[in-house]
Parts: sequence; structure tokens; C-alpha cells
Amino acid sequence: MTKQNRVQMKNAKGAKSGNREMNPLEVEIAVSSLESTGEFRVLRRLCLEKDSRFSHKKTGEECLALCIDTETTGLDHSRDKIIELGIVGFEYDPASGEITSLNGSYSGFEDPGFPLAAEITEITGITDDMVAGKSFDDRRVLALAERASLVIAHNAHFDRKFVEDRYPVFSRLPWACTVSQVDWQSERVSSRTLEFLLYRCGGFFINAHRALDDAEGLLGLLLARLPLSGVPVMKALLEKSGEVSSKICAAGAPYDKKDLLRQRGYRWNDGSRSGVRGWWINVPADSEAEELAYLSMEIYPGGNTGSVVVSRIDAFSRFSVREG
Repeated sequence: MTKQNRVQMKNAKGAKSGNREMNPLEVEIAVSSLESTGEFRVLRRLCLEKDSRFSHKKTGEECLALCIDTETTGLDHSRDKIIELGIVGFEYDPASGEITSLNGSYSGFEDPGFPLAAEITEITGITDDMVAGKSFDDRRVLALAERASLVIAHNAHFDRKFVEDRYPVFSRLPWACTVSQVDWQSERVSSRTLEFLLYRCGGFFINAHRALDDAEGLLGLLLARLPLSGVPVMKALLEKSGEVSSKICAAGAPYDKKDLLRQRGYRWNDGSRSGVRGWWINVPADSEAEELAYLSMEIYPGGNTGSVVVSRIDAFSRFSVREG
């Protein structure tokens, strides 16, 4: 029996018994074989420490950004509390959007002071025992915030309010959102869940619904390219998040104009949060004059737009309670 035959028999016995681990080369061959059929797509577990997509090219102009995620006791930031916080820091070139390296992280639990609802435990896997007597490490969280130039969340409309309530320093930082500030529709992406986007933009998976896992998954998404245009996700996000918009409230608009306003994209707000009751719309700042002209000509009798309320929204106020 030749040496080659003995090796083949040994490998066959190991494979049959299920005890032999495949080496990395064998894994890649198996993956390539599956995907070459066109019948399979293999998902890989996201591992940032081994991720080859970091450019590692330093320009000297790098900034620190934070991917952040929270697990909470509910949906109302004024009543509910954060029970788990996950943060992943990374350096990026603001000009090109290239992500160069990891730079710090934090993960911790905090006791909300009351029992967790069964639904929250079912969704997150977090139990009362896991948070009992725990507190976030304020020193570590604040150290990351003080160095950051941008905070990114997957659904910043939710996370920002909770984080700012717990750590007001985050209200002084610009925020961006990978749910609403990337044009997923034009990329023909049907779902905006983080798990699905990771699959579509690179074929990765994570253990979802835990704060640090989701924060790492968010950075994994930022390292990817959009599926149709090929634009880096981080670059697309930076371009959109830097825009300034005008939030216009057609307060006091005649009731019989409601259908016109609705058709134009206005939405009703009862003023319970913003303090101003009326029909609202967000437009790019450079379209503000055009929108006011429309209101003057089509909505308000005699063109009197004196009751219209206009607010400028940028990355420092967007997604926060200050946005209205």
C-alpha cells in the first residue's frame, strides 16, 4: 500500500466517523464547489478580527466612529431602560469612506430596577439574573464617546433617544442610520433587517438580537459594498448623513387642503412630541424655498404662510427628540 493510499484511507475513516476537522483549504474547496453549481450560497460567520476588508491604509486624516446597539426593556425611551449596550469603534477616512481598522469596543449589562417582561427575554435571551446588580462602565463608554466624530446605528430613530437619555454626551455627536440613510430600494434589497442586509452584501451571518453582536454586524455591513452599484456602504452612508434637510410644518392649513398635502407627501402630526400640530414634510434644504412657494400658491389663502414652521435638521439633531 502506498503512502498516498494510506493517507486517503485515514482521511476517509476520519470523515466517516465525523471526528476529522477540515483544514481551511478543504473548507474553501468545499465552499467553491457548492457555489459553482449555482444552486447554493454559503454564509460565513462574521469575524471582524479576521476580516480582510479593512484597508489598513493610514492617511493621517482618520476619524473614529462608533457602531452602537442597545437592548431595552421596551420601545418608549421616556419610560423604558437600556439593559444591554454594545459599542464597536473603528477608524475611517472621511474623504474616501475607507474603513482602516478596529479601535476599541464595549459590552455590558445594566439592571433596570424592575423585572424584565417575558417578551423581552424571549426576543433578546436576556434574563433577570443576567442584569441583576449590573451597571454599565461609564468610564469606558464616555472614553469612547469623547474620541468619536460619528455614531452609527441600525435604526438610529430608536437607539439615539435611549443612548442620549443614559449618556447626554452623545447628544453632542452627529449620528447616522443604516436603515434610513442608505438607498436600499434602488439596490433592490427587499428587507432592511441587519441579518438580511449582511447576507445580501457579503454573505455573512451573526448571532442577532444581542447588543455587541449587532454592533459588530453593523460594522460588517459598513465594510461591504452595495449589491447593484458596488458603492461602499460606508461611503454611501457618509454622503447621505452629511446632508441638511428642512422640516416644514404647514400649521393651520385649511382642512379642505388635507388631500393635496397628503398627495404631496405631508404627514399629520398631532403635536404631542413636537409641540406643533399640523402637516409635516422633510425636504432637502435647497428645496425649502420651492416648498414654501408651493404652500403659498396652493394651500394658504392669499399666500399667507406666516403660520408655517421650518426647522433645519442635520446629523447633530436628526433621530433625536430635538428633531420634533
